[in-house]
Amino acid sequence: MTTLLIGLYVACELISNVTAGKPVAIGGIVVPAAVFLYALTFTLIDLINERLGKTGARQVVATAFAANLLLAGYVQFAIWLPAAPFYRDAGAFAGVLGSTPRIVFASLVAYLVSSLVDTEIFAWWRAHVGGPKWIRVLTSNTVSTLVDSILFISIAFAGVLPVWTLIRGQYLVKMGVTVVSLPLIYATRGPDEVAEQQA
Repeated sequence: MTTLLIGLYVACELISNVTAGKPVAIGGIVVPAAVFLYALTFTLIDLINERLGKTGARQVVATAFAANLLLAGYVQFAIWLPAAPFYRDAGAFAGVLGSTPRIVFASLVAYLVSSLVDTEIFAWWRAHVGGPKWIRVLTSNTVSTLVDSILFISIAFAGVLPVWTLIRGQYLVKMGVTVVSLPLIYATRGPDEVAEQQA
């Protein structure tokens, strides 16, 4: 189960970076198409934190960060490579996959900071406050998704688009996905629960 969670987490991160370039309008709110899947990553990292602890979760965050760097770098390399004479879609390929350096930088910074914030809050809450898992997940996601939205939108779009409108829209959608995904937290057990069952 842990391997599956890690694989899903890294896959969601990579897919989010590929699909973030398309803005979509949902109920009057404009957000990147990636926001729905990306919001799920905060719950997934909480599940990983539950199974592997804070250190393990931070290692998974670092692994996904490295995978995102590889994706961003290799996409730029693929765009730079000369297209075959018969290939007519080089412009479309570059337009879809070649995010501007500012967007990529914003995405990576927001991802790294917010994911580390999420793992810290989740681990601290488990160690010092306790209570049901869903409260830990909701608390850590409430803070980390706000951090992510503020960092990404501010870095990527400051001076270009209405920042606070975009931040509000992203945050509302991400929290909506978080609430809907809360039942997932009971699909996996942490080491304490496994030990209790074996005792």
